[in-house]
Amino acid sequence: MKSFFIFLVSIVLISCGQAEKTESKELKSNTIASTEVIEVESLSLTLEQANKLASLPIHCINVEYPNKLNQTIGSGEDLKSPKELHPAFYGCFDWHSSVHGHWSLVALLKQFPNLDNAETIKAQLLQNITKENIEKEVKYFYGKYNKSYERTYGWAWLLKLAEELHTWDDETARVIEKNLQPLTDLIVGKYFEFLPKLKYPIRVGEHTNTAFGLTFAWDYANTVSNTELKLLIETRAKAFYLKDQNCPLSWEPSGFDFLSPCLQEAAIMKRVLSKELFDDWFDKFLPQLKDVNFQFPVGEVSDRTDGKLVHLDGVNFSRAWALNKIIEGSPELNHLKRIANQHIEYSLPNLVGDSYEGGHWLGSFAIYALSSSSK
Repeated sequence: MKSFFIFLVSIVLISCGQAEKTESKELKSNTIASTEVIEVESLSLTLEQANKLASLPIHCINVEYPNKLNQTIGSGEDLKSPKELHPAFYGCFDWHSSVHGHWSLVALLKQFPNLDNAETIKAQLLQNITKENIEKEVKYFYGKYNKSYERTYGWAWLLKLAEELHTWDDETARVIEKNLQPLTDLIVGKYFEFLPKLKYPIRVGEHTNTAFGLTFAWDYANTVSNTELKLLIETRAKAFYLKDQNCPLSWEPSGFDFLSPCLQEAAIMKRVLSKELFDDWFDKFLPQLKDVNFQFPVGEVSDRTDGKLVHLDGVNFSRAWALNKIIEGSPELNHLKRIANQHIEYSLPNLVGDSYEGGHWLGSFAIYALSSSSK
């Protein structure tokens, strides 16, 4: 009995002297493995892929029908065609998809100046995002029933478009950025108006997800040095998420998700917290991701002709870009890049030539995911 007691004391002393070790052999193995830096190759967007992905918005930004207006009808005066209501962003089935379709073309042209039909694409962008067209887009948001229009998903993509234009060193970008500015300013103002009133975050996996809306707005504010907007987003993100623990990742994805509520939340917190504070928060929020043996199956799509079921291709891309952000500056989490790559590789081959249900928007998600992988 005395020998057994000495043995137990020895185990306790060893455990106290070596951080994060436990008596469980399995847990001890995973803890040690998680301190290793795993090298995983990054994916990168090639010119061939860029040309294929560019074909998706090229073939939809000026396609007016079919169209989902998401419109509240106040009177007969509101019954107008999509192009009349939204002369800049009427294509690609709905307003937000049109916005990020335009973003896709800007992002691809910026990264690949020798993109096929580059001059034709620039002409399309200049034709759609004119001073006059943007004035009409702004006017729409001032309509009595349109104050919450595209909140906050479309708002976020509009700011992502503005950010991409701002960082594109090209004469075309300067013209378009100037034309877009009144709408950009309006959307920034809407964030200031809305966020202080939002008491609880929206944690769904679709358009209204608050973390996503904060993420792209933060990126824009950071790029253009809008310190007031950055402070607002940082303050609200901390109020919404700082006390969160044990996010139920096993509940994901829901059947129509194109965003991961857990990973998208981690992505905004990675932006607004210092590394030390983020590491401490992440340990409580998604501790299982530190295990090098962590597995996260892709979202499987059963029918890509179903506009809702094809959302799961989107969740694969958005999971990838969130994971790649989480990895930034944290080499101990490099094993997560393997999971990000798996998600991209599952959905990427299915985009070009697929049905319009996914083709009108998924290219943007693929471009952003691949761009995040190469950073």
